[in-house]
Amino acid sequence: MKKLFTILGLATLIVSCGTKPQAKVVKPVTDYGNTITSEELKEMLYIYASDEFEGRETGEKGQKLAVDYLKKQYQDMGVPSPLSGDDYFQEVPLEKQKVAEANITVNGAAFNSFEHSVVLRLSESLDLNVDEIVYVGYGIDADNYSDYKDIDVTGKVVLAKAGEPKDEDGNYVTSGTTEATKWTNGRQSLSSKRTAAEENGAALFLLLDNALFERYAGFYKQSAESGQTGRLSLKSNEPEMAMLMVSGALAKAIHPDVDTDDTVKNVTTEMTLKAEKKAESIVSENVVAFIKGSEKPDEILVLSAHLDHVGVNDGEVYNGADDDGSGTIALLEIAEAFKMAADDGSDPKRSILFLHVTGEEKGLLGSRYYTDMDPIFPLENTVADLNIDMIGRIDPKRKEGDRNYVYLIGSDKLSTELHNISEEVNEKYAKVELDYTYNDENDPNRFYYRSDHYNFAKNNIPVIFYFNGTHDDYHQASDTPDKIEYDLLENRTRLVFYTAWEVANRDERIVVDKATN
Repeated sequence: MKKLFTILGLATLIVSCGTKPQAKVVKPVTDYGNTITSEELKEMLYIYASDEFEGRETGEKGQKLAVDYLKKQYQDMGVPSPLSGDDYFQEVPLEKQKVAEANITVNGAAFNSFEHSVVLRLSESLDLNVDEIVYVGYGIDADNYSDYKDIDVTGKVVLAKAGEPKDEDGNYVTSGTTEATKWTNGRQSLSSKRTAAEENGAALFLLLDNALFERYAGFYKQSAESGQTGRLSLKSNEPEMAMLMVSGALAKAIHPDVDTDDTVKNVTTEMTLKAEKKAESIVSENVVAFIKGSEKPDEILVLSAHLDHVGVNDGEVYNGADDDGSGTIALLEIAEAFKMAADDGSDPKRSILFLHVTGEEKGLLGSRYYTDMDPIFPLENTVADLNIDMIGRIDPKRKEGDRNYVYLIGSDKLSTELHNISEEVNEKYAKVELDYTYNDENDPNRFYYRSDHYNFAKNNIPVIFYFNGTHDDYHQASDTPDKIEYDLLENRTRLVFYTAWEVANRDERIVVDKATN
């Protein structure tokens, strides 16, 4: 069995000094880890999470100031961009959509927007006239239970309902337990069923969820009446599946037995639907910097954090010091440590991409653009993603354990080896208590799906998500830099650095032994 730490100690290089070779002692990795300090993290975070940056809302002035700040930091460090010339920005094309209204008839009866339907996604205007709709029961597509296995929904209108069936013992069929799953848990259920319909080729997805409909309908109606813009989305040349949430009355008009019938079937019904897309094009930016590998330059380790936050509300700046100023500044310190090592002749064997993504708060948009639309480096060459999102605070709900902790999510999902490396590196260098409380895809908090690592994980790229948990200041104006625990931020940042160092410098690429497809 190969020893894990092949390079994390003293080594000797032979360098030329005139005509006589001399031994040059390479510094221990801890010399570079120790350059990551609470003082430097604090100094940068007080700037990055200041009122000047106006909450860094995607596409707004504050976000532009933020990306300029990050670019200058990399320039001052001498860390280049992987793009041409002096360009550190990967442009991310977005659309800011206004709330769309749908005019719907079913068998001649009219149904109104907000009373009977809410348009959740519309990438192009619709003018449909169909005489058949596919009813897919609960709309679940899991390994051990699928409503799609015996029916073709390609290019069709699909109707599903909320919930998940249970077995004779009262356990959910996908999990075998009574705990809520991603198919039953509110917004997580919405996104899971949307993804299932989309991956099976549906053109339009209608979801009956009475509990969510009441919440969404009022909000969308108010936004439409006030002229407010709706969600930001990625602009794509390929139209996405449209999605509407529908009321019980509309769903029953389509399929009268929707409440009691779980059988997947084609339902004969006459439906017309017209909806006009209203959107404004904007451009945001991912910030990218790059250290080229010395031996395996085509293998890429990605270190990511999101640069955006939620902006200004009622005149108050939401500074986002922890979310995710902490991760953003940590990435800068890690880059500086790697650059110092490279300047000393200890370049990483593999290349490292420092990826600051935009639009995380709007739906992981910047990372999704990188992985799904315009990867700067081929995904098949991407070794892993270490993602940092909120590592500067303490979770008040965590009543037991060491103060010096961090939640790890996803480390063992795709690569047993990555998980073991993480554990061993921590034990040798950082000694942070690694807490796996939220390392569960069916966790009701849905943290595994809620940060940028997920867009890498869904492509079978091993990930680790570093996270301190939420707190009372999460997404509040009170998330300010004075509340950061800078000693913990230092320890957690060093942990990510040491883990990245080992992954980047191993003789062999880490093995993906749990690929999902």
